Amino acid sequence: MIVITTPTGQIGREVLARLLDAGHGATPVRVIVRDPARLSPQTRERVEVVQGSHADPAVLKEACEGADRVFWLVPPTPGADSVEGHFRAFTDPLCEVIGGQGVERVVAVSTLGRGIAENAGPISASLAMDEAIAATGVHYRALCPPLLMENLLRQTASIRAEGVWSEALAQDRVVRTCAVRDVAAEAARLLLDDSWTGYADVPLVGPDDLTPEGMARVVSEVLDRPVRVRQITVAEQKARLTGFGATEAWAQGVADMMDAQNTQGFYGAAQPTTPDTAPTSFRRWCEEVLKPAVHG
Repeated sequence: MIVITTPTGQIGREVLARLLDAGHGATPVRVIVRDPARLSPQTRERVEVVQGSHADPAVLKEACEGADRVFWLVPPTPGADSVEGHFRAFTDPLCEVIGGQGVERVVAVSTLGRGIAENAGPISASLAMDEAIAATGVHYRALCPPLLMENLLRQTASIRAEGVWSEALAQDRVVRTCAVRDVAAEAARLLLDDSWTGYADVPLVGPDDLTPEGMARVVSEVLDRPVRVRQITVAEQKARLTGFGATEAWAQGVADMMDAQNTQGFYGAAQPTTPDTAPTSFRRWCEEVLKPAVHG
């Protein structure tokens, strides 16, 4: 039995779809979801559903009964009172379940930056999550993407209306990226493979060598119109988040993450690409995902 968390989220829904597409001979799937109505009727017919949050120890215990594999993702929650506390609230119950219910393998979405990132908000919290889960002795794979290309979808309105998106990352430095589809593909592959053991990070670094300015040039070419990046400060990024309802603690955590990326460089040119695990180029993603979203 495979347990899937965040099955209606950006990454989780793609992982679930890939597992279900694997065929009738694959291991059965159980999902934890707050609102089962967000699953399609076709999906609900093919999975077991446990309703609730995977931060709830009772819900997680019920979902993991008889399961040997778990796909794990801590959802970003801008309303959280603490970034570190938010990650611990999800991770602590999982560690308890692993110790008591026979879960053998966990595949989790973490982040690039181990050994480099310090005081990096959600990135630091993700890396601490890895350490806590690995300490249980479970077989563990931490999927480590850098910046997700899909983050740009949050700015489709401004790209459509003004031909611009705002960015607090330095415009003239290489920023490594990865497509959600590649994260999901590697997660599904690992969940369907019962041969791997131990703990390992799995870097997922796309094939591009682009700065934000270089990304804007690609977007311009794909959309066949001028598109540029508007540089904003980290403080401005933080103010935007609080303006959209994020707590002070969450907004500060994101600000710390942006500062760390700009000063520590763990999403930058020094990181080697991993074409076997992250083959999708930024141009291909723009053609297949961003362009339809902007035109839609």
